[in-house]
Amino acid sequence: MKKQSLSFLILLVIGASLLVAGCVQNQPVVNTTTPAPTSTLLQQANATSNTSLVSFVDSAVAYAKTNGKERALAEFNNPNGSFVKGELYIYAYDFNGTTIAHPFNPEKIGINRMNETDAQGGLFIKNLTDMALNGTGFVQFAYINPAHNNSVESKLGYVEKVDDTWYLGSGIYNGPVNTIAKKTMKQQQ
Repeated sequence: MKKQSLSFLILLVIGASLLVAGCVQNQPVVNTTTPAPTSTLLQQANATSNTSLVSFVDSAVAYAKTNGKERALAEFNNPNGSFVKGELYIYAYDFNGTTIAHPFNPEKIGINRMNETDAQGGLFIKNLTDMALNGTGFVQFAYINPAHNNSVESKLGYVEKVDDTWYLGSGIYNGPVNTIAKKTMKQQQ
């Protein structure tokens, strides 16, 4: 009986040792800290760009109200004027969707573009006009970037009403759109 108890005790110790041996391992240290999301940095950069865009359009509206519509439109249509800064430029439309200022597309002046679609099929002038009717706002669309060899790019536009007859806008380009969209946009020109 002593021999059986001793054998049982030895087996029990060996079994316990095997169980414990499996639980004790040298594992590498895992870093459980989470890095700050990069989207926060992008949002801060976009907020700065959006603030600059709003300020740019605000200054153009102030110029129009101070100098009158005729003088303002002449300045906004000038590709070398004070309202063209890099990729930023001011465009103007009446609330019927007719282009009244565009420094890089003078051939569009006097043309009603209310039903014109962008490279993604959106009625971008209608959307800009609807936003301006409410005072101010942002609209995303695809448009030709004159600073990048007239490539079609995604653009965030900001518009602001000058008075009950017309509004001003500008936009920030956000990079190229897909190839199918480019073909559609170029066919509309």
